[in-house]
Amino acid sequence: MAKQVSPGVLALRKVVDDVHKEAREAKARGELVGWSSSKFPCELAAAFDLNVMYPENQAAGIAANRYGEMMCQAAEDLGYDNDICGYARISLAYAAGVRVSRKYDAETGEYIIDPATGKPLKDAEGNVVIDEATGKPKKDPKTQTPYLVLDNLLEIEALPDGPEKERRLEAISPIRQMRIPQPDFVLCCNNICNCMTKWYENIARMCNVPLIMIDIPYNNTVEVHDDNVKYVRAQFDKAIKQLEELTGKKFDEKKFEKACSNANRTAQAWLKVCDYLQYKPAPYSGFDLFNHMADVVTARARVEAAEAFELLADDLEETVKKGETTTPFPEKYRVMFEGIPCWPKLPNLFKPLKEHGVNVTAVVYAPAFGFVYNNIDEMARAYYKAPNSVCIEQGVDWREGICRDNKVDGVLVHYNRSCKPWSGYMAEMQRRFTEDLGVPCAGFDGDQADPRNFNAAQYETRVQGLVEAMEANKQAKEAK
Repeated sequence: MAKQVSPGVLALRKVVDDVHKEAREAKARGELVGWSSSKFPCELAAAFDLNVMYPENQAAGIAANRYGEMMCQAAEDLGYDNDICGYARISLAYAAGVRVSRKYDAETGEYIIDPATGKPLKDAEGNVVIDEATGKPKKDPKTQTPYLVLDNLLEIEALPDGPEKERRLEAISPIRQMRIPQPDFVLCCNNICNCMTKWYENIARMCNVPLIMIDIPYNNTVEVHDDNVKYVRAQFDKAIKQLEELTGKKFDEKKFEKACSNANRTAQAWLKVCDYLQYKPAPYSGFDLFNHMADVVTARARVEAAEAFELLADDLEETVKKGETTTPFPEKYRVMFEGIPCWPKLPNLFKPLKEHGVNVTAVVYAPAFGFVYNNIDEMARAYYKAPNSVCIEQGVDWREGICRDNKVDGVLVHYNRSCKPWSGYMAEMQRRFTEDLGVPCAGFDGDQADPRNFNAAQYETRVQGLVEAMEANKQAKEAK
């Protein structure tokens, strides 16, 4: 029986599909399409009706589709060090024209199928069909896929029009992340990390397009000082002027206000969805939140995103009332997952948690996109508070608050090779969590995009150790 998908989830899928479709159509009409960092103020671009794509979101999708290693290696072949962010490497390879394509025979025009792919073929009674010649299960040809190779869009576009050009364009992987148009401009805000600055500078250089930059320095204090707000506000004003020059349009105050209204409504609905993890048992898993992040990144300033998250919140409210959950196992332990997930290895992350009854009921990455404000000064303050822009005291306070509210029994920390600013102070945070909250922590090595940096055996061992520590904690509390 097929898994039932809630109305809210269906609505969210459509939002992302529409964002990508509209960008492709705009490019085909000769309109500007930009690339933006995930925490650049999307409200500014929305005031000019610009179509914008998000390389971080794109890279996560490419990695989740198992293309991350190929694209990272392509970037390394271009001269980029394998020690830099995996998202950046994927994005820089894509900006250079690299695409993952399905391999085909030039003479026959047929795709060359990878025999290792596909699900077992089953007969009418549901039994696996065995190949008499090999004694092994036959593969269902409908589920098999072609070999994957790297091609270059820029080289293909330089070819004369004809069958070869059409075939090579058609062979590019059909996933939406491989169909994002090349940028006509880039928008960057380094409140995520300073890697963003060089990453987007390189995109602008490679594609010979303008870069609009907003600099938000690291904040050494818990509060954002007025001088810092003035600094960022001045950059908002400059960005508006640059967008006016780029588009040939005047800044539309009413469109900007509408975009801000939509962005706030989206953020509030998103944070409400995040808060449903506080219920015990939780009506869903934190991994579901990770899956919905594409919407809050790509469509924050769209009313459709706000409506879809509100619908999802209603779905979750019903789930709680019924005492149900979408998590496919009984919830025995609750943990916070610290950091960005390993997108290429999501099944590997989930499997040992499921085996031990561990539900992720707290995450830091997802609610970090819940920017809520009442005016443009508050907007500047809101964008100042990205996880890697705040001092360690603020970072600890946020996380410990989420742990308490979401009733966690332990913390699972991803030491992410691609995100050194985030991972750098995690050892101290782990110490604080144990000292302040009395919960055990376990860390594992991985990467948000490059599967070469993840070791499944190590991860499984760390999860097992965390479970044993949580169980010991539980028994000690019961003994008291």
